Amino acid sequence: QRVEIHKLRQGENLILGFSIGGGIDQDPSQNPFSEDKTDKVNGWDMTMVTHDQARKRLTKRSEEVVRLLVTRQSLQKAVQQSMLS
Repeated sequence: QRVEIHKLRQGENLILGFSIGGGIDQDPSQNPFSEDKTDKVNGWDMTMVTHDQARKRLTKRSEEVVRLLVTRQSLQKAVQQSMLS
């Protein structure tokens, strides 16, 4: 699923309006939003990045719009099940 987010202006800062969880250096069981996996941010591959690298990419000051390519785990499971049937 493709998602486009326009960052919110808070004073001189641009903010996303949501928390960032996950990264290859994080425990997936500690991420309450592990149902969604961000594959790309503005064309950059995010599948093998640390939490800090993801945070920096998402909060880049020069980008007012963030374009995400997101995989929903529930959709991925449904596709896998259909292939087994």
